[in-house]
Amino acid sequence: MAHRLLRDTVLPILLLLAGIAGCASSTQILGSWKSPEIEAQEYRQVVVAALTDNVLARQEVENDLQAQLQSRGIEATRSIDLFPPSTASKSGPDVNLLMERIKSNGHDAILTAALVDEQTETRYVPGSMGYRPMTRYMWYGSFRGYYTFWYPTLYDPGYYTENKVYYLETNLYDVASDRLVWSAQSKSYSPRNLRKAASQFAEVTVQKMTEDNVLPSVVAQ
Repeated sequence: MAHRLLRDTVLPILLLLAGIAGCASSTQILGSWKSPEIEAQEYRQVVVAALTDNVLARQEVENDLQAQLQSRGIEATRSIDLFPPSTASKSGPDVNLLMERIKSNGHDAILTAALVDEQTETRYVPGSMGYRPMTRYMWYGSFRGYYTFWYPTLYDPGYYTENKVYYLETNLYDVASDRLVWSAQSKSYSPRNLRKAASQFAEVTVQKMTEDNVLPSVVAQ
């Protein structure tokens, strides 16, 4: 499974990792899973890999995941540094070569992020009634004047708006056993800014890993 996910190029996550301006949190963790078969251990050297062929998105996501892990005393390496983007192959680097390099560099875990689905949600925005105190203006002198002035402002109709919802899957693999250790699903609404989105996604994801006792709870100073 790990080899397949590392090999495949999935849907670009440039649009996924973004926030709605003014919202406290546009990225939410929907659920997580932790393998009961693998003994708990402290991972100290982790490779972070954003599985996308969009170079900008890959850099932003891996940068922020790296920063979040390093803040917890974990040595993190970006996959883009191990295997820079290449136009020679659309299927990505050879997975066996990739695993050999990861092991030879002493890494003990791989953290991947990939877009798995996107949907459109329709939301109704209610309208509002207009009201103003009575005043002695000329349009009150006749029905025609009153009607012409007020009718367009009496009611502001509601409308429907569509928001894109993107679903992301984050997996942690144990290098030695090549087994899935931890997995989480998250969603993000109406992307606008990649920089802020990548930062928020990384923060929410690593915090969830901490809560699930996959990572140290004490942030390194």
